[in-house]
Amino acid sequence: MSKYHNPGIETMDRDGLDSLIDERVRYTVGFAHKNSPFYRHWFKENGIDTDDIRVHEDLLQLPIVSGRTIREHQPPNTPDFQFLSTNWEDIFTIQETSGTSGTPKSFFLTWDDWKRYAEKYARSFVSQGFGSDDRVIVCASYGMNVGANTMTLAAHRLGMTIIPFGKCDFASRAITGYRPTAIVGSVFKLLRLAHRLKQEGICLNETSITRLVAGGESFADESRAYLAETWGCPVYNTYGSTEGTMCGECTELAGLHVPEDLVHLDIYDPQMKVFVSDGNYGRAVLTTLLPKGSKAGTLLLNYDTDDTTAVISRERCACGRTHMRIFNPQREAETVWILGNSVNRVDVEASVFQPENMQFLNGEYEAFIYDGGSTGEVVMRVSVECSDPEITDRRLIEDCFVGKFLKNKKNLVPHYEDRTFSVMFNFVNPGELELYKIRGRPKRLIDRRSV
Repeated sequence: MSKYHNPGIETMDRDGLDSLIDERVRYTVGFAHKNSPFYRHWFKENGIDTDDIRVHEDLLQLPIVSGRTIREHQPPNTPDFQFLSTNWEDIFTIQETSGTSGTPKSFFLTWDDWKRYAEKYARSFVSQGFGSDDRVIVCASYGMNVGANTMTLAAHRLGMTIIPFGKCDFASRAITGYRPTAIVGSVFKLLRLAHRLKQEGICLNETSITRLVAGGESFADESRAYLAETWGCPVYNTYGSTEGTMCGECTELAGLHVPEDLVHLDIYDPQMKVFVSDGNYGRAVLTTLLPKGSKAGTLLLNYDTDDTTAVISRERCACGRTHMRIFNPQREAETVWILGNSVNRVDVEASVFQPENMQFLNGEYEAFIYDGGSTGEVVMRVSVECSDPEITDRRLIEDCFVGKFLKNKKNLVPHYEDRTFSVMFNFVNPGELELYKIRGRPKRLIDRRSV
């Protein structure tokens, strides 16, 4: 089995990789100026001479484009799709984002785009030990999002077999009959599947599953560890989007490798004003990189992903890959501010999935932020599902949760001690959380304050 999918690119030294990136920056900017109505106007409006953009550092001088920008430049706001960057006869598919934060963003993909997307996922699969002997159940939508189809194309390149259920509610006979070696899905889909299979008498440690791939949403290290323990196999992380990020974690579990030859990633401060140095958290801003001579249906320059991350390292990974590694990105939309401190859903999740807690909990949770009884007070109510609320050690769970949460959010400790910030708990039976009553992707951290 090959250690790399594209060894010449994946192990290229930093100088060579930077030179390739700069070459593709120049080509991509020129392609955008020639073919994209939006960027042609954008360059002119901002007084940008595209000949001045020679290296990837020059991108830091350009304005930021957001999802809102895309929506403002497509129907019904404009007669045409301003981000469409090639002729209609070149478009292979039209994709949309989920639209959870407004009108879905439209993306137009050429066959070249699909091949580049598949290349990114193929690299991730190989870095996680996949090969032609693998049979993989995909529990991701085969609809307007690109993830499942991209994985399927990548699998074709590697000779893998895909079992495209699309959801994790497939019958247990698929495990015992097809004997898959891996499953791709979100952490919570995979946990629910595990609980169901156990109820049906299947011993997870005795199945054919040798690895899991978690994606579709950010997650805490603690929930990943619990998932790995539950299934008795390693869990690898992938991070992808319709916009084309597609980063993958290798078997070293040392961060997500960014395919730097195909997408350039910068990290900006939360106010989106300055670039931050490696190791510091900020907003991930991506730029599509096109190889010379290729086309793109939609390309993005300096696009704010609305995700927060930090660069772990640009040094060679122990796996031999030289492409930079980043921390698991977190959604900005899943962040609330409590007394001047940012709290992400993952912070809550990490506190729920403490090992001591999981003897009583099934992992499902949700948290709500409320106004306190007096001005300036904040209450966080955490609801967790218990296997049996009657025998649950509630005090233990509360103490473990609060201890972990305040350890990660030290600036909230004084507020907790003077009771301007408090944590309440709600212990419920399986299936009783509010999130089950809401259609779409579950929201696990919701701000219900009046202001």
